[in-house]
Amino acid sequence: MSVPLVDESHRASLAQHGMWVTERAGAGGAVYRMPLAVRFDGPLDADAMLDACAAVVRRHPVLASVLAERDGQVWAAPGEAPPPILFEDVSGGAPGAQEPPAGAGSAADPAGEPGSPEWLAARVAAAPLDLGTGPVSRFTLFRLGPLSHLLLVVAHHAVFDGMSKDVLLRDLAAAYNGEEPPPLPLSYGEATRAEQERVDAGLDAAAEFWRSRWHDDREVALPGATGSSLRAAPGEAVELDLGDEVAQAAGPLGVTRFELLLAALHVLLHAYGNERVTVAADLSTRTEQTRDHVGLFVNELPVASVPDGTFAEFARSLREELRAVYRYREVPLARALGGIGPRSALTPVSVSYRTRPGADPVFTGLNVAVDWAMFNGAVRNTLHLQVVDAPSGLSAVLLFNPAVLGRAGCEAVAEHLRALLRGVAARPEAPIAELPLPARAAGPEHAARQDGEPGAAGEGAPEAAREAAGPAAAAGPGGSGAAGTEDALVEQVAAIWCEALEVDEVRPDDDLFDLGGHSLTITRIIALVRDRMGVELSFEVFIDDPTVSGVADEIARSR
Repeated sequence: MSVPLVDESHRASLAQHGMWVTERAGAGGAVYRMPLAVRFDGPLDADAMLDACAAVVRRHPVLASVLAERDGQVWAAPGEAPPPILFEDVSGGAPGAQEPPAGAGSAADPAGEPGSPEWLAARVAAAPLDLGTGPVSRFTLFRLGPLSHLLLVVAHHAVFDGMSKDVLLRDLAAAYNGEEPPPLPLSYGEATRAEQERVDAGLDAAAEFWRSRWHDDREVALPGATGSSLRAAPGEAVELDLGDEVAQAAGPLGVTRFELLLAALHVLLHAYGNERVTVAADLSTRTEQTRDHVGLFVNELPVASVPDGTFAEFARSLREELRAVYRYREVPLARALGGIGPRSALTPVSVSYRTRPGADPVFTGLNVAVDWAMFNGAVRNTLHLQVVDAPSGLSAVLLFNPAVLGRAGCEAVAEHLRALLRGVAARPEAPIAELPLPARAAGPEHAARQDGEPGAAGEGAPEAAREAAGPAAAAGPGGSGAAGTEDALVEQVAAIWCEALEVDEVRPDDDLFDLGGHSLTITRIIALVRDRMGVELSFEVFIDDPTVSGVADEIARSR
């Protein structure tokens, strides 16, 4: 039996909708798996821990939900079954081995030493998640030894963000300890409806704010980079030791540690030769009423600058820009402006910075170690800086796409950033030009994007790139696509686009995203084509050839 939502079904949030479309378009995958590993040393009660996992799912039914399209809208609804809650004894017959708890499932054991990073990575990769059919989360308790256990939670990003890790572990500890957390003030569905209302009310102001600020810069100069990427891909990681420099410099400058680190990253990227620097930042959209919810409450928004003057002056100016961005933090950029197709990142370089609220939760009788920034083996773009700010200090890692940026290049970025932060800590009021900065990096002007990346010959791409993609992309007004599509079919599709976009006229070669289309528009067009033509469009067509002719060709091939 499914775990019911408080209100059974509700419209997905805008962030969930965008992620659902991106996943259906093949631009998501492993990058949306959010793992959390918790090690327990001591006499753990396995039955009680598994029951605690089930209690967390009952408290946060979004972990048992699915997303489905209906009438051009994406809805969240209960899954057909609760998420798997499994027990696995991988102790290898160690003394004191026990039978699995009653009713607990098990999982196949991959190669590797149980509990090792390689073993955990294989476990994360082998945890299937499906937004459409479920499950969207999985819980597996491993017995490593008589007094050693590991709990691995893997959840889809559409129902789980960074702050959800703290919420989940806190509620898990309460359930295991036999405590009852206070009731949530509203359901997840009520929260998404309230957020949608705020977004609708602020949409015009957000559009005005971003119209002069957003430049879809798809290339980035980095040491040794051969190209750039805005598409999820297998990734690698480089640990980044930030030391005490960030904390030392932030206070005297009157900025937060996040603001100082973001300013340093901007200055470094500018030194590499990026004249206008744009870094996308993950910003929390949680409110007082949603702070205790598990779910997706984050929005990626760009922060742009041209570093100049002293570092102190620049850091303070970037702080002001961030404060301006915060006013529109709930409005997705694609919803405000349109013109942005499905992709896993807004910019080639991005940052997520999460401040943990306090000490790790206490599980009675157990010593606990948590990997708060566990790597899922994928990266959303060319380079992503992930930082967790905890009471014990800053921990950071650089995630990179090895197809376009080698390990040596990423390690150079890490060393350059550390050197810059040391220089800022020593001389925060120094002119930027006098700080320890690297030489200009070779630009990627002639480097190709990764094969299949959105924008390579699709949404928002230059016309020359569109023509290089083939005849379907270059079909002109009144003409036919690559499959010789009839004009009548093209006219039918154009009429559907006019209805979905609420415009009077659309030409066969018009790009959906140039017309202001976004993820909601895609879903609406697919629903209208299904209802009126009996054809289920693939999401890939809106990446490969997001024009009226391209969609008409897809329909003709499907008939």
